[in-house]
Amino acid sequence: MLQFMKRHKLLSGIFIVLLLLFCVIFGYVRFKMRGEHREYAIDFVLPESDGWKQIGDLEVGVAVRDITPSMDDKDTWVDVNGNGKFEKGVDEWNDRNGNGKLDFAWIAGFDMSRPAMGVNDPVWSRALAFRNNGVTIAIVSIDSIGITNERYITIRKMIHEANPDIDHVAFSATHSHEAPDTMGIWSYSLLWRSLFDEGYMRMLQEKTRDAVLEAVANLKPADTVIAAGYVPEENFIRDSREPKVMDHQLPLAWFKEKGTENTIAVLTSWGMHPEAMGSENLYISSDFVHYFREAMEKGLEGPDAFEGFGGKCVFFTGPVGGLMTQLSIEIKDRYGNAWKDSSIEKAQAQGENLAIIAAQALRSEEARTMTESQVAVSAKTFFLTMGWPFKAALYLGIVHPGIFNGQAKSEINALRIGEIEIVTTPGEIYPEIVFGGVENPEGADFKIEPVEVPPFFAAMKGALKMNFNLANDEIGYIVPKSQWDQKPPYTYGRDKAPYGEMYTGNPEVAPGIHKVTMDVLNRLHHTLESMPAAENL
Repeated sequence: MLQFMKRHKLLSGIFIVLLLLFCVIFGYVRFKMRGEHREYAIDFVLPESDGWKQIGDLEVGVAVRDITPSMDDKDTWVDVNGNGKFEKGVDEWNDRNGNGKLDFAWIAGFDMSRPAMGVNDPVWSRALAFRNNGVTIAIVSIDSIGITNERYITIRKMIHEANPDIDHVAFSATHSHEAPDTMGIWSYSLLWRSLFDEGYMRMLQEKTRDAVLEAVANLKPADTVIAAGYVPEENFIRDSREPKVMDHQLPLAWFKEKGTENTIAVLTSWGMHPEAMGSENLYISSDFVHYFREAMEKGLEGPDAFEGFGGKCVFFTGPVGGLMTQLSIEIKDRYGNAWKDSSIEKAQAQGENLAIIAAQALRSEEARTMTESQVAVSAKTFFLTMGWPFKAALYLGIVHPGIFNGQAKSEINALRIGEIEIVTTPGEIYPEIVFGGVENPEGADFKIEPVEVPPFFAAMKGALKMNFNLANDEIGYIVPKSQWDQKPPYTYGRDKAPYGEMYTGNPEVAPGIHKVTMDVLNRLHHTLESMPAAENL
């Protein structure tokens, strides 16, 4: 071999370069496969069955932080051809600091290369904290397309370092398609040309930590009014994939300082993609969620007017797989104007229409004061096998870095706050898994009975039930196995495969998530059943 290399120096040089290149690529992939927080895992129930402490008044605290990126140091540009996408060499670009780099705030969702031209409305991290019977927890809603598990773990560790008395924090992204990229998928390009802004992520993590710490510092005894609104299909929802199962429920909790009418916060959850502004919008926004929260806090004047609730409104995205959208449907605003094309006006119409339903429900005769006040949580790390092409992105560290014996690490939580029961889902789950209605249509890839039964809400026991999507992670669409449809003939008379399967790539993801969810719920219910009567505490 040595003699060959001496005689063929050119070939030897090429071989050495290729070998070094292979070693570099192999090392990079191995590094990305490890991921952050490799040893981190949770598996607990609080309080434990024999660990209940005195149940007193429920304490509630809220805090918010603005996580809008500063546009002062960002480049500006002109969309010459008006397609809502930056094309170098076509569009005009003002390199403000002359560094030759595209210093943009990249908007996530839809196209990969969509730099923000400005801000329509601020985006937020909004934290709600709860304490009773020796347990302190927080739930956080972040205006983001989605955030992967390892980045949430970083925030948890930051919170624990500052206040180790906080027992658990659950996070969820609103899934706004008009917020900055927080996954690294939409920042101009993937892999080596990616312009993902790690500085923005650090700011988001720090401000989210601060919101949680302040919410806990703001804890005070509270009264809680609970109610539920009904969201009709017309003027609100388009289910773009059969079977037609939608989130018609609008669960609501109104937390007030005890013995007063002073609002601390209003909590709600509903399953809808925040994408009413559409793919050509170039202004950062939380989409319809912004207009909903604004109306709930400040009220509305004019048609369908109502007085604002004050405090802070915290909105969590519910089951959005399937796909729950307002694209292509007409939405009439409260003035009678119809908006079908994507626009800011359409987002405002949807948000305000939803707020009208919420306000009417909270002030209706059916609304009532919550009679329970205990706090409990069950949480578990689990592993699931992703399919292609998601698996390739995992191995390359493009998204969700960290491979564990060929699997990805994720997490599910179940929380109980008085009569409010919440279960988290680490992606975008099809509503039929939550509410019921899973089918096995003709043409499905597996001729089997529905696997994901019972539906989540049938297994949950709280008077007010919520399912937070994109919670503690984002692994994509969670498709019922009996509806999996990648191979012809296709279901429901389609002539091509439906949208959804490619994002997880493995039909076992939904059954796996359902199994862990049932386990986490059962453990929560077990500790709740062991809760002593008040006179025995």
